[in-house]
Amino acid sequence: MYHILTVVTVRVLCVSANGCLAANDWICGEYLRTRGQELVDATAQHVLISTSAVGIAVLVALPLALLARGRKSAAGPVLGLTTVLYTVPTLAMYALLLPVFGISAAVVVCGLVLYSLTVLVRNMLTGLESVPADVREAARGMGYGPGRLLLTVELPLALPTVMAGVRIAMVSAISLTTVGAIVGHGGLGNLIYSGMNSYFKAEVLTASVLCVVLAVVADVLLLGVQRLLTPWARARAAGRRPQAARTPEKRTPGAAWT
Repeated sequence: MYHILTVVTVRVLCVSANGCLAANDWICGEYLRTRGQELVDATAQHVLISTSAVGIAVLVALPLALLARGRKSAAGPVLGLTTVLYTVPTLAMYALLLPVFGISAAVVVCGLVLYSLTVLVRNMLTGLESVPADVREAARGMGYGPGRLLLTVELPLALPTVMAGVRIAMVSAISLTTVGAIVGHGGLGNLIYSGMNSYFKAEVLTASVLCVVLAVVADVLLLGVQRLLTPWARARAAGRRPQAARTPEKRTPGAAWT
């Protein structure tokens, strides 16, 4: 009898010590305390993979957009190829890249770069084509060469459209990085995958919430960068509001006499 009471007492103490972990609750502060370093490492890997992929995609997308704008015959193939790449399922994409890169983070990064090209190339091309022709002609008349024209005139004017594409690409990359768990390099996706296999509720929910938080924070930060790089857009918007407020109300003839 004494032995049974001892066993029961030990189990009760273990449950009370572990608390929500032993109960396998969805929301568990004990999980955050005991697995904090694991969460930090997974988040860091997630951020590194996502930002690296989008950064490389921007460097690849700009020459493609310039090629599509400079040669109309190349616009169709470039846009068509990037669209076809985006239609490939994520699992199939990673599987096709395995023979090239092996089981490594490069598989996930390369896959995300290919997916990001669809949005980035289209937005860059749209932004560059939206630059007024008279602005280009004025810059050429001032002696601007092609490189200087692109860097100091066209890209700054196209920046809002380009940054919109970068924001979409970043949020998509953060989401698709989780699928990289199939090759062991999915950042927070690794925790989601292992938690679903073991039905570890706190691990699944915490990693999922962190993915959402990362996407929101990245979007807000990129929006802030866009506003810092385009101060003229804020000034133009601020100038329109007072002008709209001063616009007199239209009246029909004879309205004052009624």
